[in-house]
Amino acid sequence: MAGRLVIVGAGQAGFALAAKLRALKDERPITIIGSEPCLPYQRPPLSKKYLLGEMTFDRLLFRPESWFADNNVEIRLSTPVEAIDREQKIVRLFDGSAVAYHQLALATGATPRRLPTAIGGDLGGVFTVRDKADADALADEMKAGRRLLIIGGGYIGLEAAAVARKLGLEVTLIEMAERILARVAAPATAGAMRAIHEAEGVVIRENTGLVRLIGLDGRVKGAELSDGTVLDVDMVIAGIGVLPNDQLASAAGLETMNGIIVDAHGRTSDADVFAMGDCAVQDWNGERVRLESVQNAVDQAEAVAAVLAGGNEPYRPKPWFWSDQYEVKLQIAGFNLGYDETLTRSGAREGSLSVWYFRQGNLIAVDAINDAKAYVTGKKLLETGRQPERAVLLDPAADLKQLLG
Repeated sequence: MAGRLVIVGAGQAGFALAAKLRALKDERPITIIGSEPCLPYQRPPLSKKYLLGEMTFDRLLFRPESWFADNNVEIRLSTPVEAIDREQKIVRLFDGSAVAYHQLALATGATPRRLPTAIGGDLGGVFTVRDKADADALADEMKAGRRLLIIGGGYIGLEAAAVARKLGLEVTLIEMAERILARVAAPATAGAMRAIHEAEGVVIRENTGLVRLIGLDGRVKGAELSDGTVLDVDMVIAGIGVLPNDQLASAAGLETMNGIIVDAHGRTSDADVFAMGDCAVQDWNGERVRLESVQNAVDQAEAVAAVLAGGNEPYRPKPWFWSDQYEVKLQIAGFNLGYDETLTRSGAREGSLSVWYFRQGNLIAVDAINDAKAYVTGKKLLETGRQPERAVLLDPAADLKQLLG
């Protein structure tokens, strides 16, 4: 039996690694170390069904507590890691104890960027959305009639806006770029999502940044914006991106660059240390990227598990993402990095559409808004490497099945 595997991080990637090893009949001892007080759980529903009160937390758990004991997986919760000693191959914990490892896996995830203290980021009523503690804090505050300011027009900000409107809050969303979703989606996708939110009563102000938050008795009461206006607000959600949790790795001398650099097998610059999920920087068509998604966290962790169990198959990401907002499902296949052309196609249902991304004439991604057929077709094309016929894409009456042969 192989020596102990220590997994730092009890989120999606950390749990997926342990579960896959057991599914592969790998019986080595495993210790998962997590900083949160709760068992590993799904994060996406936190900011949606859980926050809306439609799903209880126990339904978010990957497995009950008994699973860990039954599968010889030790799990240590509420246990932050202080340092990694690669020479002695031990993980030092803040409680003064240490855990020895034969191999180490870092699934440390990412942390939301917070607004600077200098502009009011530490005022009461200012939130981020990442974990259960964030969702619980928001649940206590998101009451009908309150005025919410969301800073950042990415997927986190838009999903928060959708939930807030469902709960009856007045929502203003500001985005300092020229449009929402500027970094992650084409203008056609952004325009469609903007129209959906504005129809639901969200006020979206693009090309507008935050100058400072205004507090009263330690709590946010207003916001001065870059166009000189001042809004009265009761609470603020910052959706301004995340920072990879690579501090432990960097302090231990592992190679990092806005994340922990790994090879195609998930190995870091230390052959006995692996990394996966949101904290990992991997190669994507010759560029170093972090793929921040549940799907990548699971797939990469399972690929690392196969390597640990004796395999040698490299991880080849096949990205897909999704975002639920109101009754709208946005599904994304592929990764649109470096696209130079898009094609927009109307779907069969009213209001549905798909945006097809190309780079140098080759399909690299598809956004599908309430258009499952376009998503499934695009995903299959990307997986097989086949290129779609433009004439079919340009004809909204054409059956996309033709593209699959």
